[in-house]
Amino acid sequence: MRRFEGYGVLITGAARGIGAATARRLAEEGARVLISDLDEEEAAKTAGSIPGADSIRCDVADRDQVEAAVAYAVEHFGTLDVLVNNAFACATDAPLFEDEPDDTWQRDLDISLTGAFRCARAALPHLVASGRGAIVNIGSVNAEIDFDGHSYSAAKAGLASLTRTLAGHAGPRGVRVNQINPGTVRTRAWADDSKGLAELGRRLYPLGRVGEPEDIASAVAFLASRDASWITGTTLRVDGGITAVNMAFRDILADADADPGPDPDPGPDAGPDPDPAAG
Repeated sequence: MRRFEGYGVLITGAARGIGAATARRLAEEGARVLISDLDEEEAAKTAGSIPGADSIRCDVADRDQVEAAVAYAVEHFGTLDVLVNNAFACATDAPLFEDEPDDTWQRDLDISLTGAFRCARAALPHLVASGRGAIVNIGSVNAEIDFDGHSYSAAKAGLASLTRTLAGHAGPRGVRVNQINPGTVRTRAWADDSKGLAELGRRLYPLGRVGEPEDIASAVAFLASRDASWITGTTLRVDGGITAVNMAFRDILADADADPGPDPDPGPDAGPDPDPAAG
């Protein structure tokens, strides 16, 4: 199935991980993909492994670079039909909230939220012109539940709101806008902790594993395609069930049922059990 034959696609933060898997998936279905990333060398390497793909260095915090990436895609593909906002930043929280610095907070919002705004603003006229335009924003379950990360979580929650408001604006112009909220996904960030990743999957995810980049790429392909032609303004959880089921709570209940503990002390006045033969 080649749902994206003749499509031009721009994916941010696509040198590796979810972005790279999405580029491969859409290219397999016929798309010409522009891989943008801060890591120019890695982006070029990834593009070289995907037939018909190209790459460009792009910092989504820089309006000029964003507009240059969009213009490059339109020039080389002759069209821009799909934008995937995948670039993000995620700072480590300070031990105490009152010690959180302004710069790390601002950086996460500038990349994860405002970066998506910049890309959508630059791409929207071309997506309208294509007649089949779609934007897919990559959010996070952090937008819905506390998994740590103040600035990252706030940015992803803001992105979900932007998804809805932009869907309302762009829908009458023929462009759909949706978001995907992944759970834990096996990416470079977990490269040194595969054992911990397996334990997370076993203990916290109803499906018994964490996600793979290809799981998210499949969801992007659906939402970007005409198969989702009547879907806009929605946030799709692709999270192995972690936001629907509290596995830790269920395990505690199961352990309690399996080991009810010793019988309660009947007390000193209970006396011996009655003889059923007496009386």
